[in-house]
Amino acid sequence: MVLTGNQIDLFEAAMPRLKAIAYRLLGSASDAEDAVQDTFLRWQSADVDRIEVPEAWLTKVLTNLCLNQLTSARARRETYVGQWLPEPLLAGDPMLGPADTVEQRESVSFAVLALLERLSPDERVVYVLREAFGYPHRRIAEILDATESASQQLFHRAKKHIAEGRTRTEIDEAAARRIVDEFLTAAASGRTEPLVRLLTADAVAIGDGGGKVPARTRPFEGAVAVAKFMRSLFTPNQAARNLLGGTAEIHVSYANGLPALVVTVDGRVIGVMCLEITTDGIAAFRNQANPDKLERATRQWAATDHGEPALRIN
Repeated sequence: MVLTGNQIDLFEAAMPRLKAIAYRLLGSASDAEDAVQDTFLRWQSADVDRIEVPEAWLTKVLTNLCLNQLTSARARRETYVGQWLPEPLLAGDPMLGPADTVEQRESVSFAVLALLERLSPDERVVYVLREAFGYPHRRIAEILDATESASQQLFHRAKKHIAEGRTRTEIDEAAARRIVDEFLTAAASGRTEPLVRLLTADAVAIGDGGGKVPARTRPFEGAVAVAKFMRSLFTPNQAARNLLGGTAEIHVSYANGLPALVVTVDGRVIGVMCLEITTDGIAAFRNQANPDKLERATRQWAATDHGEPALRIN
């Protein structure tokens, strides 16, 4: 079917929301783009004139495509090399979607996206559509071909699982930036003690290398272990230089709504480290170093002005 200009406009108007939904469901920007493209192909082949509510139709098609991907993704994750983390989205990426409420901002954070992996596909769909996009349970039930009460039950279960994994409260942006600056100063000092003081007692450091770059297969746990690891990362040494392949520049930025350190070499993003900062200190470092998951970040980084780096590792 050949779409009219108005029908194409309808899809293009819905596309930013569709991409934001797909990213939260899949944790991958590239997979989200593919899901939206497949949705367009189905829109193109449908009898569009008979679709009464295009937005609802598109959301249902996209969600079903994502559900199929989530089912196969579970099998892929079982054979994934090392820790799995989402593909990072830098500040300003339209795929981040709405950020007007705390729930919307948290729904795209690395911490919550990682927790979403614990949910069933249906729970994940209900949580994302309800929490991040404010869909009423009636509409979610129609998308899932379920009852409204079933949607409500799925949402309550999902909320419970997420709440059990998130017991901390983040702090405001200005205070978080001060702690990031203190962290960089402490990390570059080559001493462990200043770093320990900035971390929570149960701090963790998780890295995703995807088998493409060296990354520990198990998280570092506890303030001392994490501090020693961070000191080794940020203290210049020959091993680090060999691994990086050049001078690394570290910029303070935001990714997935959280303070982040963007590490570049010759303009290429080689790592995005999201920091979970609480009133008690830095609770988690989640570092995406898998080059397959940094292509979008590298393109966006090259297209934006990011100023001078906060730190260089020569």
